Order: sequence, then C-alpha cells, then structure tokens
Amino acid sequence: MGMAGAGAAGTGAAGTGAAGTGATLVGDSVLTHHHNASRDGLYIQPTLTKAIAATLIVDASFKATLPDPKDHVYAQPLYVDGGAAGGDLVIVATEANNVYALKAATGEVAWVKNLGAPIPRAMMACGNLDPYGITGTPVIDLASRTLYAAAALLPASGIPTYQIFALSLDGGAVRTGWPVDVPTAAVIGTTTFQTNSQGQRGALAFVNGTLYVPFGGLYGACGSFHGWIIAVSAADPTQVKVWATNAVGGGLWAPGGIASDGTSLFVGTGTTFTKTAAWGGGDGVLRFGTGAQFGAPLDSFAPTNWLTLDQSDLGSGASPVLFTLAGATPSALAISFAKDGNAYLLDQNHLGGVGAALGAHSASANPYATAHVSSGSVITAPVVYTTATATYVSIRANGAGCTGGAGALATFVIAPGAPPSLTPAWCGGVGSGAPMVTTTNGKDNAIVWLPGAEATNHLQAFDGDTGAAIIFPGATATIPGMHRFTPAIAAKGRIFVVADGAVVAFSTP
Repeated sequence: MGMAGAGAAGTGAAGTGAAGTGATLVGDSVLTHHHNASRDGLYIQPTLTKAIAATLIVDASFKATLPDPKDHVYAQPLYVDGGAAGGDLVIVATEANNVYALKAATGEVAWVKNLGAPIPRAMMACGNLDPYGITGTPVIDLASRTLYAAAALLPASGIPTYQIFALSLDGGAVRTGWPVDVPTAAVIGTTTFQTNSQGQRGALAFVNGTLYVPFGGLYGACGSFHGWIIAVSAADPTQVKVWATNAVGGGLWAPGGIASDGTSLFVGTGTTFTKTAAWGGGDGVLRFGTGAQFGAPLDSFAPTNWLTLDQSDLGSGASPVLFTLAGATPSALAISFAKDGNAYLLDQNHLGGVGAALGAHSASANPYATAHVSSGSVITAPVVYTTATATYVSIRANGAGCTGGAGALATFVIAPGAPPSLTPAWCGGVGSGAPMVTTTNGKDNAIVWLPGAEATNHLQAFDGDTGAAIIFPGATATIPGMHRFTPAIAAKGRIFVVADGAVVAFSTP
C-alpha cells in the first residue's frame, strides 16, 4: 500500500456519535449512509410498530420536486432534526451537482446550492451515468452544522476534476478554505488520480474531526484507476492525507463506502488487475487508523482464492458492516460480501490477513468463506439487526437456501458460537434498491424496508423475523426514477424515499 500527504489530518473537536458528532444532540437526524457509522442501516422509531406500518400512506402535505432535468439521485437522502430557524430539513444531493435542503414538513426548498457543472458521460473513459456529479452519499457533522459532499466537476477550463465541498447547513454557503481539489491532493510517488476513470460511489465518513472520501473505478472498470481514500482535516482543509492501493484497481466503489467504530476505518476493496502472485490489496477488507494514525492499513483480510477472484472480476461487492454479537467468540464482528455470492464474517480486531474467514472450513465445498449466500453478485449495502429471536443480515441478492419466500432480498441468521455462523432465513421483495431497518426500541417490531428500484418502483416492507410482507395503503404508490443501491430513510415516524426529480414521504393517516 502507499500513503502520502500534505501533513497530518487533524482530529478537531467533534466526537464520533452517529456520524462523528460527539455529544451533539442528533435526535432523529440521519447524518450518514445507513444512519450509523457502522453502516448497519438500523433506525429506532418508537411509534413505528408493525401495526402502524400497515397504515402508512403517501404524505400529501409533503410535496418535494427537484426541477433540474439532470437531477438524477443515487445518493441516500439525509435528515437534519433542527435545521435553519429550527425547521427540520431533508437533504438531497444529485448528479447535476445540486444540493437541496427541503423543509421536512412541506417539501418546500429551504435552500439549494449548485456546486458547478457535472461531467458529461462522454468525457469519462467508461461508465453508466450521465452526467457524473454527486453520486456517493454525503455526510453531516452536526456539531459544526456542516455538510460534506464530493462532486465530479467540469470547470471553465474544460478539464474534468473531483472536488470535496463543505457547506453550511444554514443556507448552503461553501465554508472558508473549501473545496479541496482531489487530483491535486491525490499523488503518491508516481501514482496519480485519473479523473476520467475514477468514480466516487461510496458514502463519505466523518470521524473525530476528519472527513474521509473513498474512490474506486467506473462501471466498466476502465483505465488505470486505484482504490483511494482522501482524508481531509475539517479544522484545516489544507491538511490532506491520502492512501491508494499499490495495484491498479482495488476500487472502494461499494455504496456503503467507509464504515467506522469511532476508532478505526473499515473498507471493502474490489478486483485488482495486475493478476500476479503478490496480493495488491484487492478483493478484501482493510482496517485503517483515524486522524493522525491514518496511513497504511493496520490490518487486512482477503480470501485465500483472491487471485481467482481477481481473474474473474469477483472482488468485494459491499462495504463491511460492523456489529457486536452477544455470545459469539469473537463478538466484535464485521461482515463482508463479494461478487461471487460469498459472505465473510470477520473479527474486527484481527482481520486475519490472507486466509479463511470465521467459520470457513477447508474441507467444505466452499472453503474460503463463512457461507455462500447468493447465486448471483452481491453489489449493494447490507443491513444488520437484532430482534428477540435472532441477529440477522439482509441484503439485495439472489438468496441461496431461503427457508421461506423468494425474491430480491435475502436474509440470514448470524448465530453466536466459536466461531459464529451464517444460516439461511427468509427471502422476499423485488427490485435493486438497498434495504434499511426500523425497530421501536432497537429490538422489537423489526421491519425491513426495500425500495423496488428498477422493478415495481414501489416501497416494500417485511417482518424482520419472518419475511411476511407488511401491506400498507401507500405500498401501491409508484415512485418513478428510483435507482439501485439507494435506501430509504426513517425520521419522526415517517419514511422518505428519493428518486429522480422528487422525494416521497410516507406517514400515518
């Protein structure tokens, strides 16, 4: 691995909280992808019981439209509990490089900030979006009331670039010292940032006063891209540290981006393309220190068959999710998925290097992974949740061995033991959206929500233990322009779904 920078990234005054915001009161704020820095996708909504969920309708009082025809939305929306002048805000970032702050009560635009012209697809070496603007989910530091976003830009010079912005939540003004130009900062020896083949799909993370931005490749995996992390001090954005994979490829492209336990960063890496016998950092999970400790990975994991995965473009397809499993040895776990349909349970404190995952058995039909969970690629963001019955992981996949139901959402029990194990549970749903989970207290009334992107374009809900569909009046509402990988969010008893040109809220009658 390589690492270089222009000084140490500062730690700032903020703590970690839900998205690195310390003791700041977040209430029902959604400050980061999948709600928590662990990327577990869990929301606690005390009033949203299964019975109440069965009554949800489209909230007719919330009317939110995004007027720019290029406002394609792939980033998850965010929610600020207590926005400008005390009003709650729904934040939406688009491929037209527009950042909208919508009044949560009505959908009316409180403010909008355009960060500059996006990059036309024709100017990129490959890809499947047109244009390229803001794709990865931004992150909010509520302590400083700042939103951070990374944008693909076509400035007046005509030379495409990526820039990282810090915006005031109270009006959208760009903070002093920002933006940070990524190609200028991202240089490690002879390794440089190739703007026309790099993609910024992964969610941003903010931990202890430092912003972390992941980069990978574009659809089609063209050019000499690398996996990159750009670490910027919030207190002094001239202080930037960067890391990149040694090998070409190894992109940090998964939508969940960077996960954190408040002390370390965890990322999943895709396929590398040197295809030599020396592992180049792809197809696995890496752990980094934060702040001044950020640099070369502190720990790593790759399956024993990483070279085979490289040769078949079957590297990591989902960012790791961090969680604790009572009764398991070890109990501090990470779960990761690859495009070959395999799942890996890992010890957060000892990823294990190149070798077998927890629960893998060399004599089994699948000796490199904890379990084979899908007959197709796993390339989205999983959720992990615990009920009175079990701890589950649910992911958009062609589930292998479903015990009940069938469909696009595959759910597995993570059972405690020494080591823990994965066993099939229920499947259901349609579409390619990413799931999220609500409970009333962290355990009861677990509901898994799945946007039916690229299929029915409806919002779906399932009992977290059984997979039984929860039928609600608003479930038949068609939401055109929903995109793959994008989850819904929950705040103050309502569910918000984002799509091209609009945001839809579901609430009780």
